[in-house]
Amino acid sequence: MQEFYIQLQEVTGSLFLATFILFIPILVMGFYGAPLWLWTIFLAIPTLLAPKSVQLVFLVWAIIYNIPFLRAQLISRWIMHLFRIMKFVPHISETEKTALDAGAVWAEGELFSGKPDFKKLMNEPYPKLTKEEQDFINGPVEKLCEMADDWQAWEKRDLPPEVWDFIKKERFFGMIIPKEFGGLGFTAMAHSEVLAKVSSRSLSLCTTLMVPNSLGPAELLVHYGTEEQKKYLLPRLARGEELPCFALTEPGAGSDAGSIQADGILFKGTDGKLYLRLNWNKRYITLAAISTILGLAFRLKDPENILGKGPDVGITCVLIPSKTPGIVLGRRHDPLGVPFYNCPTQGKDVVVSVDHIVGGIAGAGRGWKMLMECLGAGRGISLPAQAAGIAKLVTRVTSCHATIRKQFGVNIGKFEGIEEPLARIAGFTYLLEAMRKYTLGALDQGIKPAVVTAIVKYHSTELERKIVNDGMDIMAGNGISQGPRNLIASYYIAAPISITVEGANILTRTLIIFGQGALRAHPYAYKEVLALEKNDLYAFDKALWGHVGHVIRNAFRCIMLSWSRGWLAPSLGAGRVGKYYRRLSWCSASFALLADIAMGSLGGSLKVREKITGRFADILSWMYIATAILRRFKAEGSRKEDLPFVHFTMNHSLYEIQKAFNGIFNNLKVPGLDWIFRGIIRPWSDLNSVAGETFDAHTHKIATLILADTEQRARISEGIYIPKDLNQQMARLEHAFRIVKRSESIEEKVRSAVKKGTLPKAKGAALFQSALDKGVVTKDEFQTVKDAEITRYEAIQVDDFSQEEYLNRSSRGVDYASKNSLRPLASV
Repeated sequence: MQEFYIQLQEVTGSLFLATFILFIPILVMGFYGAPLWLWTIFLAIPTLLAPKSVQLVFLVWAIIYNIPFLRAQLISRWIMHLFRIMKFVPHISETEKTALDAGAVWAEGELFSGKPDFKKLMNEPYPKLTKEEQDFINGPVEKLCEMADDWQAWEKRDLPPEVWDFIKKERFFGMIIPKEFGGLGFTAMAHSEVLAKVSSRSLSLCTTLMVPNSLGPAELLVHYGTEEQKKYLLPRLARGEELPCFALTEPGAGSDAGSIQADGILFKGTDGKLYLRLNWNKRYITLAAISTILGLAFRLKDPENILGKGPDVGITCVLIPSKTPGIVLGRRHDPLGVPFYNCPTQGKDVVVSVDHIVGGIAGAGRGWKMLMECLGAGRGISLPAQAAGIAKLVTRVTSCHATIRKQFGVNIGKFEGIEEPLARIAGFTYLLEAMRKYTLGALDQGIKPAVVTAIVKYHSTELERKIVNDGMDIMAGNGISQGPRNLIASYYIAAPISITVEGANILTRTLIIFGQGALRAHPYAYKEVLALEKNDLYAFDKALWGHVGHVIRNAFRCIMLSWSRGWLAPSLGAGRVGKYYRRLSWCSASFALLADIAMGSLGGSLKVREKITGRFADILSWMYIATAILRRFKAEGSRKEDLPFVHFTMNHSLYEIQKAFNGIFNNLKVPGLDWIFRGIIRPWSDLNSVAGETFDAHTHKIATLILADTEQRARISEGIYIPKDLNQQMARLEHAFRIVKRSESIEEKVRSAVKKGTLPKAKGAALFQSALDKGVVTKDEFQTVKDAEITRYEAIQVDDFSQEEYLNRSSRGVDYASKNSLRPLASV
C-alpha cells in the first residue's frame, strides 16, 4: 500500500509539473498574442500522446482553421449568415458611414487595442511655433489684445470699429488660408496659440476670430474648392474684404446635422445653364447678420436627374453673396448676453449658379464628407484653445486674489478650503494644456483623428466650466459684481455656450467618442461591418478571426495584469511616474475586453444604451488625457517641480476611469460572464484604484507653487495677455501680488517679534509703526508693507454704478426686448 501511495504521488507530481510547464507558455503566448500557427504547433505537442481519434480531430481542426479558404467556406459562412438573421450588427446609414470614414485613427487606436505602444505614443511630435508665428503672437496679437476691452464690448454690444479694422488689416481672418492666397498659412499650433491668448482678454473677440478660421467658407475652399474659387475668394477672405459665415444648424437639425431640411432644386435655365433654387431656415449662425459671404449646407435635389446621380443627390455646400435676392439677414440671437454675432437666417427661392457649389459641379452631394472631415480637425483647435486661455487666466487671477485678499488676518490662500479649488484650477489648467498640445501635434502632421478631437472638445469645455466655477467660488463677491474689474464673470456666464456648439457635449460623449470610437478605433469591428454590408466572405473571415484572437489576447492580458497588479506591463517613466504607464496598460486591456463583451452581448442594441456607451467613452477619454499628461511631462524635460501637477492630474484621470469601470461593472449584466467582472477585473480595479479623487499632499504643493512668485507659476499660465497699464485690472492684480509677496517676509518678522514680546500685541498700522520705532523693521521695509496694504485694498475693490448708470445699462435690455416681440409663424 505504501508503494502505491508513493507511485501515486510521483504520477501526481509529474502531472502537476507537466501542467505547470504547459501553463507557462500558454500564458506567455496569450499575453503577447501569438499567431494561430504558433498555437497550432504548441497544441500539437501534447496530442502526440493522445489516442489516434483525438489526433485525427486535432488534425482536421488544424487544417480548417489554418487554411483561410476552408475556414471561410466551412465556418465563417455560417457565422456570417447567423449575424444577419440575428441583426447582430447595427444598421449604419450613409451619413453615419461618412462620419466614420472621415479623418484618421491615431492614439485612440493604440488605447483601444488593449496593448498600447507607449514608446510610440511618447515619441509623437510635440508642436512648437516658428519664429514668424511667435513674432505674430508678440506683435499683432499683443496689440490686438491691448486694443480690446471686454467690458466695453459687453456695454456697446460689439467690438469697436478700430478693432474690426485692425483684425482685417493684420489678416486675422486668414490664419488658415495658405500664403499663396494671401493668408497667414499658420500651423494648427499657431492658430491655437492666437485664440488662447485672445480668449484670455475677450471672449467676444475670440469668438469673432474663431469662426472664420474654423468650419466655414475658407476651410472648405482650401480643401475642396476649385482653383477658380480659391483664387477669387481666398485672398478677399484673408484681407477681410469678405466676411464669412456658415449656415448649418436648423430648428430640427442640431447635433444631428445630417437631418437638415434646407433644400436646393437643380434646374436648367432658359440660357441652358444649370442653377439652384434654394430655401432654408437656419439658426445659431455666427457672424451671419454682418456677413458678405454665406456658406450653406443643404440637400441637393435633381428631379430631372440632370447629373445622373438620381433625384436625391445629397448634402451639398454652397457659397453665396449675402446680398443675393431672397436671403434674409440682420436679426440676432442673444447667447446669454455675450456680445458676438449669433444669428438666424432664412432664404426664400434664392437662385444661384451651380458654380457656387464648393468644388463646382463635382462637389455636388459631397458636402457631408467635407463637413465631417473639417469638423473632425476643427474640434481639436478652436474650443480647446479657448478653454486653455480661460483656464490660464483664471489660474492667474485666483492665485493673485488668494494672495491679496485677507480674512481673519491671513491671506485666504492659506485656508485649506481655498487651497483645494485653487489646486484644482491649476491642476486642470496643466491637464488642458497637455491635452491641447498633444492633439495639435497630430493635426500639424496632417492627421485628423475624429474621435480624439471629439474627446478634446468635450473635456476641454467641461473642464473649462469646472475651472470657472471654482474661480467664482474663490473670488466670491469680486466674482459676482460685474464691471471692468471683474475678469471672470463673463466666462462664467458664457460657459454653457461652448458646451453646446460643434456637437452638444451630451451626444458627443455617447455617440461620437465611443459610438464612433467602438467601430472606428477598434482594430476589427468596422472591418466586420463593412464585410457584412458588401457580402465579402473572405474579408469577413479575416476580420472575424482577427477579432477572436484580439479578444483572447486581451483576456489573457487583463487577467495577468490583474494578478500582477500591472507589473508585467512595461514602464517608460523613471521614478514615481512609471506606475502610471503600468496602470494605463491594465486600463487599456480591461477596456478592450469589456468593450468586446459589451458589443458581443448587446450587439446592435449597444447603440441606444447611451449610459453604457457614455461610461466607455469616459474610460477611453481619460486614458487619452492621461497619455497626453505623460507626454507633456516628458516633452518639457521631466521637471521635478512639475511632479505635483502630474500626480494630481494622473490620479484624477485614474479616478475618473475607476468611476466609469464601476458603472460598467454595476450595470452591464452578461449571463455567464459576470465572474470575469466580479472575480478578476473588479477586485484588481478596486485594489489599485486611487483612494479618492486626489491627495491633500498634492493639492497643497500645487497651491503653494502657484501662490509663489516663481518661474513655474508664470509657466503654468504662459501665453495669456498680461497688460502693462496699471489701470487695467489684470495688471493691477499682478502688481499687488508682487508687492504683497515682498511684504510677507516682513510681516512674518513682525509677527515673530510679537510672539517674543519685543512688540506689543496690536493690529494694522499701529503694529508696524511700533515695529519701525523699535527698529524691528527698516524704513524701506515699513514703506513696502504700507505700499502692500494700499495696493491690496485697491486691487480687491469691485465696481459700482450710480442709479442713473445702472438703469441706463439695464434699459438696453428693455429696448431690445421691446423690438423682439413674438412674430406669427407665417412670417418665419
